[in-house]
Amino acid sequence: MIPELIRTWVTGWAASRRTPPPAETPWGLALDIGNPRQVARHVLPEPDELAVRAIADSVTVPHTWITLPVEPAEAAPWLPRGWVADEEESGHLMATDLRVTNPTAPGGYTASTQVHYGVVYVRVDDATGAQAATGQMALLGDAVVLDRVVTEEAHRRRGLGSFVMRTLADRAVSEGATLGVLGATDDGRALYETLGWKRYAALADCIYRP
Repeated sequence: MIPELIRTWVTGWAASRRTPPPAETPWGLALDIGNPRQVARHVLPEPDELAVRAIADSVTVPHTWITLPVEPAEAAPWLPRGWVADEEESGHLMATDLRVTNPTAPGGYTASTQVHYGVVYVRVDDATGAQAATGQMALLGDAVVLDRVVTEEAHRRRGLGSFVMRTLADRAVSEGATLGVLGATDDGRALYETLGWKRYAALADCIYRP
């Protein structure tokens, strides 16, 4: 199940971030991202030490990433000089069976939803019209990938993150999706678990920093 979830996550992540679709490789998937902090990413749906070593040895461009479903401490010994298994960048693969909850925006806030090129965007504004929270998801048929759920510092601990997540889930169900997938930070994981999301694997991010 984990390899399939990872493939869904990678496909949706690329769609959400408007990067080229992932390319199939002998070891999994490759993303051409072009960001100075993340030039490219190789994703292995199944952990494989020999594949990790082969990919790492072939990389010459700094800020190339390798992501695989193990704890960072497990991936670290597989990496040659110049690579680091970054604890802060690493995260968690999570998924849930989607359900409708009909959320209501907390008092003083209003929400809007837009769809562009198969990506749903939710924005929550405060009473002055300033952005308070946002989130988005890529629609992939039976599945959706949630991404970039962020609450601005001044508006945290008011239920906005939960509201955005529930709003996205309701929209996903209305589009015919039954499965939600995402990659979470440590803080995000804590929120998502309160909403019924389950952690299926770690996501170790290994980065070339010679």
